Amino acid sequence: MTAPTNILIVEDEPLIAMMLEDFLDVLGKTMAGTADNVADALKLVEAGGIDAAILDVNLRGGEKSWPIADALAAKGVLFVLATGGSAESVAEAYRGRPTLSKPFTMDAVSRALDSLG
Repeated sequence: MTAPTNILIVEDEPLIAMMLEDFLDVLGKTMAGTADNVADALKLVEAGGIDAAILDVNLRGGEKSWPIADALAAKGVLFVLATGGSAESVAEAYRGRPTLSKPFTMDAVSRALDSLG
């Protein structure tokens, strides 16, 4: 399998989402979309065209990304969990998935996405 190229970003902080978008551009990846909440992300997942995703675990308003993770897993789309917290912030069902710790670096994003391929 090759490294994913069409990446969905689910991140509720606009500046972090823009930084990730810049990182993806430099890394030769394509944005498959961005969302800052579960409902919008689920619409993008349903629309398809996503090779992989970077999911912020904790979204604004107390939302968690688990419904998005479930939808991606059901479609066979790989994802990285982004968190500023500890491993305990990741739902038990997803603790084996690759994680990306905040603050992000381009190297860490590259390694995390490459680990999916």
